[in-house]
Amino acid sequence: MGKDRKSIVVIGGGSGSSAALRGLKSHDLDLTAVVTMFDSGGSTGILREEFGYPPLGDLRQCLIALSPEGDEQIAALNSALDFRFDFGSSLQGHSVGNLVIAALTTAYNGVQGAIDELSRMMKLDGQVVPVTLDEAHLCARLINGQVIRTESAIDLRGKNGPGISEVFLDSEVKANPRALDAIKNADAILLGPGDLYTSVIPNLLVKDVSDAIRDTISPVIYACNLMTKLGETAGYGVSAFASEVVRYIGGRKLDYLLVNTAKFSDRVLSEYAAEDAAPVELDNGIVEQFAHEIVMGDFVFVDGLTLRHHSSRLADAVMTAIGQPKQPQPSPGLD
Repeated sequence: MGKDRKSIVVIGGGSGSSAALRGLKSHDLDLTAVVTMFDSGGSTGILREEFGYPPLGDLRQCLIALSPEGDEQIAALNSALDFRFDFGSSLQGHSVGNLVIAALTTAYNGVQGAIDELSRMMKLDGQVVPVTLDEAHLCARLINGQVIRTESAIDLRGKNGPGISEVFLDSEVKANPRALDAIKNADAILLGPGDLYTSVIPNLLVKDVSDAIRDTISPVIYACNLMTKLGETAGYGVSAFASEVVRYIGGRKLDYLLVNTAKFSDRVLSEYAAEDAAPVELDNGIVEQFAHEIVMGDFVFVDGLTLRHHSSRLADAVMTAIGQPKQPQPSPGLD
């Protein structure tokens, strides 16, 4: 990494990390996306179950998010990588990008080699790094002691059963050395945005990764969720999200906690209420226990009736936190 540029590590997976990366890549930074490797749903789950490939979907999203803007060839490649076959077809909803990474994983003797080759093809200025190269499944222990195994079962359980007491991996894994190097050399670490128990915290279950975050002298920033999620974070306020992140990084207090304060329309709220989801409320007086500084602002992009983190506003908040001036943003960017 270049010593003359600030280095930021974004830790998470999927659409949340993609939103952060899209905003941050317009700044002059060395960017690393450290990505969870415990997904088990959809196309990723089929490739994992049938062929033994590691989870590929979150890697694909982060690669596309980090790819350069304004290059017609890259734009065409991104469209192809993001194309998904119909779920009712013989290709069972597979993403072309997942299939390409799977093929490159075989050709280049492992998923990191596959990512490096695809990164070269996509002209990435930055790197995408699996949090581990080992195999494990995400599990959740509920308040009543019941254990749910696999990320997709946790993600899709809905109203089944009580809340989550803890999440854990079903086998011990080693951290990817490249992920550890990026964290140890980072000028700032951004956790999230993304689903708390299935995107952000799974990375922290890799012991050396959580230890490295706990011990860093660089600022640790957490972008809190916009909405709660049924079966995972129902009823959580900002302090509940922040306290769980702090718990899984060994009690280290967050340096900055990014909290959305924008209000949503009745139509949007009704849409989410149908899924028993509600805005994550800031509970002052409690949340200060978990963060040195709370950064409040409008971090929302409304895409139809869907709420996304606003890429450029999120990036501006991160840049301000690390003492870097804001830069003009040509477009909002979405997750």
